[in-house]
Amino acid sequence: MEMFTYEKALEQVKQEINQALTRSPRMIREYLTHLTLSQGKMIRAVSVLTAALDQDGYCSYEAIRVAAAIEIIHLSSLVHDDIIDNADLRRGHETLQKKYGKRTAVICGDYLLSLALKMITNLEHKNKYLEIQIPDYISKLCLGELNQHINNHNLDLSMFDYIKIIGGKTAALFEASFFAGAVITGESQKNCKKYAKIGYYIGMIFQLMDDCMDFETTVETMKKPVQSDYEQGVITLPLIYTFFQKPEFARKAKVEGISRNEINQAVEDAKGLGYTRSIVTRYYKKAEKLIQSLSLIAEKEDKMLSILNKSARMIA
Repeated sequence: MEMFTYEKALEQVKQEINQALTRSPRMIREYLTHLTLSQGKMIRAVSVLTAALDQDGYCSYEAIRVAAAIEIIHLSSLVHDDIIDNADLRRGHETLQKKYGKRTAVICGDYLLSLALKMITNLEHKNKYLEIQIPDYISKLCLGELNQHINNHNLDLSMFDYIKIIGGKTAALFEASFFAGAVITGESQKNCKKYAKIGYYIGMIFQLMDDCMDFETTVETMKKPVQSDYEQGVITLPLIYTFFQKPEFARKAKVEGISRNEINQAVEDAKGLGYTRSIVTRYYKKAEKLIQSLSLIAEKEDKMLSILNKSARMIA
């Protein structure tokens, strides 16, 4: 079996994704090729490859295929998110739904999901497909998104329920990435569970930092809409905490409505961003402790800690 260094594996993942998108059937090729313009830094693929590194610092072609497939699943979810949010920009480029229309985007998102599943089911060792439980993680992702939709404009959303929502819509795919990499490299069942938990914590950190950045950054910095969660009905942790700390503000939101300036000021007064970052810190410490408990080679531990740090800084 051919083995790849991490750097070569990551380059191969990029090639796999580009080939999957640009060599698709002619009918859909133009739309999928457009998506190659707005690819991110592939933190989920990086997570798969890092978790799949063996004791010599190499990973297999199966890890590459799974990493590419998980990135395509993520891409599918972004296409659908942009439709729901009516977003015009994604990573500085026009979204699929803006350029080609919502119906086309819905179908393309569905096609991407089928493409990813096909890539995974074509693994050389078929038992790996069953072990990495990708369909279960896709279900968690979908249910998390639906749970968020059901709770749109729910000003009584609790912190517990919000954590449950993002545990599905964001953390599930990070968990899948680390778990899949561990399974492919042959880790013990006990360690596979640790990898999955690390992925879950990193996914939670990633989403909570994104919640903070919606209040703090600009469209130019994020290359997507900001200061827009509440306006789209999405109630995130900084505001949930603010409502808890300022019940009179919560009542005003229900009765009279609140403006963006009022939201920003109230969140600042209640230290909603500070509270959210305190939860990030808790997840960070848990993930760091688990990574250090795995007795990894230095290269692998460094890469896993790097993913954790990038998520906490939202450099992704």
